[in-house]
Amino acid sequence: MSSSTTQLSLIRQLRFCAGHRLYKHESKCAFFHGHNYRVDIEVVGQGGGTEVDAVGRVVDFSQIKQRILGWLDAHWDHAFIVFEQDENALAAVRMVEPTKYFVLPWNPTAENMARYLLEVVAPEVLGDLGVVAREVRVWETEESCAVATSR
Repeated sequence: MSSSTTQLSLIRQLRFCAGHRLYKHESKCAFFHGHNYRVDIEVVGQGGGTEVDAVGRVVDFSQIKQRILGWLDAHWDHAFIVFEQDENALAAVRMVEPTKYFVLPWNPTAENMARYLLEVVAPEVLGDLGVVAREVRVWETEESCAVATSR
């Protein structure tokens, strides 16, 4: 059996709750609100998707959960995610005590959250596992998600 065209990856699903608002949004998403988010993260081996360990895995699912969910719990879960240019929202969340918020370099759309997880968080927390994130999906609702892909 030839594996030259076979690519192996795994996807781990994670959940967290957070609040945000979309800076300069034209409708109700301009208001403070929250979501029960779901994140699907797909990883492949650093060599492009054919490597497995001695057990036959790309990586153990629990490692992805521990690293990515650990980051989400520490930074985004039950926090308010705020765009760095949204001075009004930043001032509001800083007035609340206790407070937990995360300043994002982009407006906290599902697209930008997926991009941040793919480009910033995944390389930081998964780097020593021998895997890279290929795709991140951020679900705001059961019907709506945004996808960031690195191919």
